[in-house]
Amino acid sequence: MLDRRAQKLLKTLIERYITEGEPVGSRTLSKFSGLDLSPATIRNVMSDLEELGFITSPHTSAGRVPTPAGYRFFVDSLLVVKPLASEQIHRLEDSLQPDNPQRAVQAASMLLAQLTRFAGVVMAPRRRSLAFRAIEFLKLSERRVLLIVVTPGGDVQNRILFTEREYSPAELVEAANYLNQNYSGQSIEDVRGRLHAELHDIRADIIGLMSAALEAGTRAVAETGEQYVITGERNLLAVRDLSSDMTRLRQLFELFERKTSLLQILDFSLRGQGVQIFIGGESGVSAPDDVAVVTAPYKVDGEVVGTVGVIGPTRMAYDQVIPIVDVTAKLLSSALSQNPV
Repeated sequence: MLDRRAQKLLKTLIERYITEGEPVGSRTLSKFSGLDLSPATIRNVMSDLEELGFITSPHTSAGRVPTPAGYRFFVDSLLVVKPLASEQIHRLEDSLQPDNPQRAVQAASMLLAQLTRFAGVVMAPRRRSLAFRAIEFLKLSERRVLLIVVTPGGDVQNRILFTEREYSPAELVEAANYLNQNYSGQSIEDVRGRLHAELHDIRADIIGLMSAALEAGTRAVAETGEQYVITGERNLLAVRDLSSDMTRLRQLFELFERKTSLLQILDFSLRGQGVQIFIGGESGVSAPDDVAVVTAPYKVDGEVVGTVGVIGPTRMAYDQVIPIVDVTAKLLSSALSQNPV
């Protein structure tokens, strides 16, 4: 726990560092903190903050810079968020039109990048209704069966099933006919939940085939389309904190390329409420310490289906980025709820 004086000095140090990008010394803190403290007192408080791990002193300077722990305390306890300017809100509203969900997602990513001058990322809406119009099984070999799923929109997805035993062509037709006659047009997830309770007159081994097919069908439909849209990666090349270190920059772009890692960060936001901030490796993903991700979930008809976010340096103006992410998530929710996916 920090007393009021230490909190004020830490807040001032981080705000000055975010603004100027240079290590902050006691003279600067005395000038901008508004506290009537002697230089010796300020140095003592700085020493205490350094022992707590909130700030550190670069070898080349007598000033201090925030650590990831310092940023975390700052955003959790000291930050005062600025309301978004009305012209920025109108710009977002005008761009996130509900006529086309995919265009709205792409526009949201682009606007996040333009307004923050960092990278904007939007997780594509996860389909809530994984329905099928028809299912067909085609025998490939003794224990390999091709599953063909046709969606109500006419999309066709194929998956290979590796079965525990060999099925005859007649058994494959029997299983497909039962599913199509009784469940066509329904959600695959709903059918999976009802399958074992309702199929009293179907042999257990056929139920096993159906279960495997429905599980694979869920994956097939869910994996269609882009998982997220990211815009503005090149903006990060202009960020001195990142571009001055090629190793750090390489780590960051490797994060973009590893879709599973970036999606893991976005998934955390799906389970949270409101805006969330991940600093460095806090998300459990190997992100550089100098990188922060600000995210917020968005909804369709009250159900969380995706995430919007900004990826930038830890030395970002959080008071400005947070409301941009928050308002974008809410406006995208509104646009997609008018024209749900």
